[in-house]
Amino acid sequence: MRIALIGNPNSGKSTLFNQLTGLNQKVGNFPGVTVDKKIGFCQLSNHTTIEILDLPGTYSLYPKSIDESIVLKNLINPQTQEPVDLAVVVTDASNLKRNLLLFTQVKDLAIPTILVLNQIDVAERRGTVIDVAKISQAFDTEVVTLNARTGKNLDKLKNLIDKKLQQPHSQQYPIVNTGFFAPQLIQTIRQEFQLKNDYWAFQYAHQAQSFEFLSQEQKQKIQDLIQIHQFDTVKLQSKETLARYEIIDDILQTAVRKNSEGDTPNSTWSEKIDKILLHRVLGYVVFLSVLLIIFASIFQWAEYPMGAIESVFGWLKDGTKSVLPAGVFTELLADGILAGLEGIVVFIPQIALLFAFISILEESGYMARVVFIMDRLMRVFGLNGKSVVPLISGAACAVPAIMATRNIDNWKERLITIFVTPLMSCSARLPVYVILIGLVVPNRLVWGIFPLQGVALMAMYLLGFGMALLSALIMKWILRTPEKSYLIMELPAYKTPRWQNVGNVVWEKIKVFVLEAGRVILAISIILWVMASYGPAEAMKNAEKIAQADTTLKTKEQIENRIKQLKLENSFAGQFGKFIEPVIAPLGYDWKIGIALITSFAAREVFVGTISTIYNVGSEDDQPIREKMRAEINPYTRRPVYTPAVGFSLLVFYAFAMQCMSTMAVVYRETKGWKYPIIQFIYLTGLAYLCSWLVFNLLS
Repeated sequence: MRIALIGNPNSGKSTLFNQLTGLNQKVGNFPGVTVDKKIGFCQLSNHTTIEILDLPGTYSLYPKSIDESIVLKNLINPQTQEPVDLAVVVTDASNLKRNLLLFTQVKDLAIPTILVLNQIDVAERRGTVIDVAKISQAFDTEVVTLNARTGKNLDKLKNLIDKKLQQPHSQQYPIVNTGFFAPQLIQTIRQEFQLKNDYWAFQYAHQAQSFEFLSQEQKQKIQDLIQIHQFDTVKLQSKETLARYEIIDDILQTAVRKNSEGDTPNSTWSEKIDKILLHRVLGYVVFLSVLLIIFASIFQWAEYPMGAIESVFGWLKDGTKSVLPAGVFTELLADGILAGLEGIVVFIPQIALLFAFISILEESGYMARVVFIMDRLMRVFGLNGKSVVPLISGAACAVPAIMATRNIDNWKERLITIFVTPLMSCSARLPVYVILIGLVVPNRLVWGIFPLQGVALMAMYLLGFGMALLSALIMKWILRTPEKSYLIMELPAYKTPRWQNVGNVVWEKIKVFVLEAGRVILAISIILWVMASYGPAEAMKNAEKIAQADTTLKTKEQIENRIKQLKLENSFAGQFGKFIEPVIAPLGYDWKIGIALITSFAAREVFVGTISTIYNVGSEDDQPIREKMRAEINPYTRRPVYTPAVGFSLLVFYAFAMQCMSTMAVVYRETKGWKYPIIQFIYLTGLAYLCSWLVFNLLS
């Protein structure tokens, strides 16, 4: 059996989803749409397992975005292979009037429905007393009060779901009889398409053109009927909404009363905090302070687990070489597979900390305030207020962030947002930032409190954000448009983070990093090991002759190390690196860094795995990768490869370059062609090259 969770944004729907499913979740795409859907599984008291679909938040069945349109399409599609057996509509009990509009619409689709009054604790604190029995009777619906954050009454909801799924569905009278609004048209559409009731036909009349499950011929037939019967979509939609609110008002007048002893909106501590966090100046100061604390903590707290992971892998590589017989397999296992795995696992502490902080900010309600205050800044640079959401999301991953631009109605503003979103530093850049900052930024405190490396990490995120705004401003001048859009959003109440939800988010992100990015890193590491270990036979033989003929090498160990270095340079990987070296030499990069730049176009974090594999092939020393990079010497200048000039040049390159095939693929899908992804790739790569060249030459 399959149930759908439906509700307004900030109603607690996703919190309830996490409570019901725990870690028993998976993420996919809705059919034909690159919008994430979350599916989970829940076991009821009778040991029956049900499937739960967490639908996007929406205020009504009349969508303003692609995300919102998914709700109705999942409920009304007669051809779907995964029909919804039960709709659980989650409402905010402290704001029932607005939330009940969506509930009445879902109920009138004649789908078995349960009404959940969530956040009942917030309503009670505000002095709102709800007569659940009256609401249940008035809407002829099972109602359950709930606190999804604590799980209070969760078992009661499960039992009600179980009971409702076992009952035969009985025909019920609609809350609003929309058949009276356009009777002839509604009856014609209902008979023509054999629909369940009048409200289905009413929705077909309103939204048929957006239903992918209807053929062009069927859409045209409905359009012809609309013209014949002079069906005014805007007027009748408004009429329906007003009729629903009249009924909701009548019910709430008798079922809800206000207790004078409760908190009033003006006296709540939430609004007192908002006076600071939403202040035109203090709001930004607080936000920057929060960022500084987050990035400082990532560096300080992750250092110890990272060191432990590096020690474990060093022990494993030493053990592998000492236990197994010398040969190709042992070298592949130690220098290819284990080195690649180290490049994945060593960054799990930072990934976990970053997403734990992001989840806490979202759970507490602060992230919505960040979106609100940043909207003021966005408008100056020609971005839609709704651009804030993709840009903030881009700090996690550009792929879902670019999908989130679908909420922007203006095409030019949406295109600008798509173009600049990859400049936001995503989590894939974090491993690169961490390892390079650790090499070129001293490990000391600023003002005796904040580690300088943490400040540098925050600076990289602000650099990406600043360049995104500058690029948007330039594109605003190029793509002039008189249209303006505004951000309208509801600020949720402040809440204590639900630690189980934070844990779920962290676990999901680590799993995605290890399984998705990890597979790419490991595969490329193995391929690189093969390319770095083998090369043209003649060139590999000459490496030994050249080393043995070098009179400056006195000991056998020096000769063997020189042979390995020459073999690496003459390997297939080395020859490829040498081929591209003239292009990247002006940036201060050698051929080894060049190989890492090329391979990391698959995924930015591959840079670390590539460097780890290359340096392991050319060395017997099983030091941590950071120590090997620090000890790397340029054979021509006899100076360290990773000087501050090279390190900061690389940081800037990775901050701006579009080194992510997945991002290019999603831009192609969202813009319906290769024109914009190619322009974006050229523009961002050129920007990265130019800025890296400037940084290298200024610091040299």
